Amino acid sequence: MASLIDELRFALLSFEEERFFEAIKRLLEKKVSPLEIINALTKALEEVGRRFEEGEIFLVHLVMAGEMVKKAVSEYLEPLLKEARTERKTLGRVVIGTVAGDIHDIGKNIVAAMLFSAGFEVIDLGKDVPVEEFIRAVREYNPDILGLSALLSTTLPVQKEIIEALKKNGLRDRVKVIVGGAPVTAEWAEQIGADGYGEDAVEAVKVAKRLLRVEE
Repeated sequence: MASLIDELRFALLSFEEERFFEAIKRLLEKKVSPLEIINALTKALEEVGRRFEEGEIFLVHLVMAGEMVKKAVSEYLEPLLKEARTERKTLGRVVIGTVAGDIHDIGKNIVAAMLFSAGFEVIDLGKDVPVEEFIRAVREYNPDILGLSALLSTTLPVQKEIIEALKKNGLRDRVKVIVGGAPVTAEWAEQIGADGYGEDAVEAVKVAKRLLRVEE
């Protein structure tokens, strides 16, 4: 069985989508537990993140790997877990979205895929999300983390508006806020009272784990 797990890992690390999903199918045919496969995928994705950080691979590879794992979990593995009434143990719940006035969502999508693949439950609100929608989502989903993406300097103030709205609605203490996006800096995050800042998707996952005290 180890050889099939190795095959799965190699296919992901070499970004061979057809080979990757063939390995998933073969593992399931061999009655390997979906949870065991998810654990193997998580470790492989951590390796992808390390290679990205060290400049061995590019952003396109990071996106591709994240999407491959997300599809594998959502289409092949989670349905089997639900069928067996086994819930996938998650590290925490994240609500994420691109703020109002900003229709750029590539960066947000990468972060969402990486968080999902790392073991978080992710609720993606999409792009151009009004302040009120973020507040409604925090009330409805009671997330551990709220991720706010802004890709335009003109929409940066909306991140601050959302944090202020959380305070006004008595919700600020219920959720950790992470901000990110091209114009966002650690200084800006501190200035507006965010709990964390992710320079890229890999860092966002690390920050989310640190905020929830999840061991690496």
